[in-house]
Amino acid sequence: MRIPKLLMLLTLTGLSAFAQEVLPTNQSKFDDVTYRRGNEFRSASGVPGPQYWQNGADYAIEAELDDKTNTLKGRLTMTYHNNSPQELNYIWMYVEQNRFTEDSRGTLTTPIQGNRYSGDIDGGIAITNLKVKGNDVNKFLINDTRMQVFFEKPLKAKGGKAVISMNFEFKIPEAGMDRMGRLTTEKGVTFSMAQWYPRVAVFDDVVGWNVEPYLGAGEFYVEYGNFDYKVTVPYDHIVAGSGELVNANEVLTKQQLTRWEQAKNSDKTIFLITADEAGKPTTTRPVQSGKVTWHFKMNNTRDVAFASAKNFIWDAAKINLPSGKKAVAQSVYTEESASPDAWGRSTEYTKASIEHYSKTWFEYPYSNAVNVASNAGGMEYPGMSFCSANSVGADLWDVTDHEFGHNWFPMIVGSNERRYAWMDEGFNTFINYYSTVNFNNGEYKSDIAKSRNRVAWFKSKYREGLDTYPDVARSMNLGFTAYYKPATGLIMLREYILGHERFDNAFKAYIKAWAFKHPQPTDFFNAMDNGAGENLNWFWKGWFTGTANIDLGISKVSEVKDAYIITFTNKGDMPAPVVFKVVYDDNSSEIKTLPVEVWQRGNEWDYLLRTTKKLKAVDIDPGRFIPDINNQDNSWIKE
Repeated sequence: MRIPKLLMLLTLTGLSAFAQEVLPTNQSKFDDVTYRRGNEFRSASGVPGPQYWQNGADYAIEAELDDKTNTLKGRLTMTYHNNSPQELNYIWMYVEQNRFTEDSRGTLTTPIQGNRYSGDIDGGIAITNLKVKGNDVNKFLINDTRMQVFFEKPLKAKGGKAVISMNFEFKIPEAGMDRMGRLTTEKGVTFSMAQWYPRVAVFDDVVGWNVEPYLGAGEFYVEYGNFDYKVTVPYDHIVAGSGELVNANEVLTKQQLTRWEQAKNSDKTIFLITADEAGKPTTTRPVQSGKVTWHFKMNNTRDVAFASAKNFIWDAAKINLPSGKKAVAQSVYTEESASPDAWGRSTEYTKASIEHYSKTWFEYPYSNAVNVASNAGGMEYPGMSFCSANSVGADLWDVTDHEFGHNWFPMIVGSNERRYAWMDEGFNTFINYYSTVNFNNGEYKSDIAKSRNRVAWFKSKYREGLDTYPDVARSMNLGFTAYYKPATGLIMLREYILGHERFDNAFKAYIKAWAFKHPQPTDFFNAMDNGAGENLNWFWKGWFTGTANIDLGISKVSEVKDAYIITFTNKGDMPAPVVFKVVYDDNSSEIKTLPVEVWQRGNEWDYLLRTTKKLKAVDIDPGRFIPDINNQDNSWIKE
């Protein structure tokens, strides 16, 4: 089609008048947050692709705890499954006990004044008799907390299998970086055992071998597999472990077995070992001398942990799961923690937490959930949590609920904690909010949704983006970058942006798609966009990368015939929808929403409110879900 010459001339003449002016837009704030196109391994819809793969590892471990020398030694046999499309000339394993040495990277990157992740420095792990398929391996390399094991012949792709065995031994640290260690009580020592065996690192389609060293704040990224492990201890010890105790008849008394059967069918807490019985092997141990081996199994898990002590009080109760299956909540603690307002309620808390998350998001897959009164302030492992022996009341609820929430993130949804702490700590803090609101008719309170409480940090010049790796983040910021900011963002997304139904559908689909798999941040972004039917680039980019803030406001309200013009402003670096409440002179009110797209072209928007009533007030974000950094202009009241 030809354009008339006169029209073309007028158009060009008009444009020339503005040749020196380019009106800016906010398009960059709505662009893709990162490269998010799908491939055969990870789809653009946020689910695993048709050729998705992940490697696996099955472990058979026999270990012995010496409570006189505080050492653990053992024999490990790992069957490694190479499901990747390439041959492997070697594998990388983690030997994280080497963190507890004077010259480890973790020790050398810990401030001299110390922090939460300070630990003993007189440890280190010894590896001997390492074999692959029965042949001695002369070529292996240990560097800090990583060990590289070379194969004589490449391990075949798409189903190759290697059997690696070794002996290991290390001194159990007293101060285990607030993750494991030894707690001395009046009648004995509680051993909280984690990171206690060499384990294989993840080889994936994104970076290949994930070999970040174990420094402190960054936690773990390990493969799934089946575990068969035995722990030999002095006869007078009680052992609690991840998974199922398979030789209960050998290590429990007849009375304890009877009580165990009662607990498995009881919604109320049942004692297997009472406070009066704790520490008395003559009545609580079937063997009265020597050593005893406790045998556990756990399938499709990324890790296992255990605890051992002479003087455990032990109680348990039934966990009711949505499918009709049952699991058992258990607690082990000593008399110092046994008051009714402290660990006397631990099993009640554990049961409530597991039941809530199973009903709300995804059913708990394991047969047991064990809470241990520990030297660790709060640390999670599959089916087992170490929580402070000093916690009471609301504090014990919070830490118990948080650590067992981690069974969903990252134990079921196996994200990379060492790089993306927000994908486990933040998601978990988010679901903790709703669990606390739900528990016992609101017995305890949570301020996670009170986003304005954290505005001071959002305005701080020292703030960092939540995409900052946990070992890089300043200590003062880690609680915000890993926990509070991502949780605040997800609450905002559920309560303010998407609504419950759309959010829940998308979030549950994400969990189901990536259960027992390894999602990346882009997989989460894609899953939520597709599941909710919303392009949320502006949200992922603004909230999950960098340090942008939200700053919405009302600049003026003008009355016109049968209507009002409300002028909204966006002064922040991050756009957001405008949810606002209008109140009329008769005290009636309405909730209105302006979509985020009003900010695509500029930072001011006029909204026409048609009404014959007299307007009394306008209030942005009446639910107070967004951390607007300047709420002084968020409300308008008729003078």
